[in-house]
Amino acid sequence: MHPHHQHPEHDHQHPFRTDGHREAGARRGGPHPRSDFAGLGEFRDLGRGSGRGRRRRRGGDVRAAALLLLAERPRHGYDLIQEIKERSDGMWSPSPGSVYPVLQQLEDEGLVEFDRVDGRKTASLTAAGHTYVEEHADDLGTPWATAKAGSEGVPELGQALRSLMGAFRQVTSDGTPDQRRQAATLLEDTRRGLYRILAGDQA
Repeated sequence: MHPHHQHPEHDHQHPFRTDGHREAGARRGGPHPRSDFAGLGEFRDLGRGSGRGRRRRRGGDVRAAALLLLAERPRHGYDLIQEIKERSDGMWSPSPGSVYPVLQQLEDEGLVEFDRVDGRKTASLTAAGHTYVEEHADDLGTPWATAKAGSEGVPELGQALRSLMGAFRQVTSDGTPDQRRQAATLLEDTRRGLYRILAGDQA
């Protein structure tokens, strides 16, 4: 038997594989070429206000948020995370890995102390912590509002991308080789157009 030789232009010039095996599988209703979708899963939650996508987006000032919320009442770490998420309308949900080190640092600075409340390690401001918040209210600002403003337009962008992915999958599974090549060209034009938007080029 002669070894099967791949055509590199199919792999490098177009994001849609067009070799005969995959085309035949798509026409017969066989498995989709899922390897072509590698890396797309991370976009599923973009703009939803929950999930991995949200946590990867730009957050806010965890230290300021913790101080302001603890000035209202004692809270444990999970409570702080949930309250930040709620006040930012789901646009910012800091991870435990960002909240707990901040609380530890605030304790080292003498601004926070911990007690066991209903079995949970709960943080509260010390007298020095309350004084600090009062004296630095302007500097602390409203970090959840800042995070929410920084995410303006992201839900709409996420919805548009999810719709695009649906069309992408349909073209990949049902389109002809020529239709896939046309779609690849369109996606490349779109990619370049996005960079033009960032550059402020409206042409």
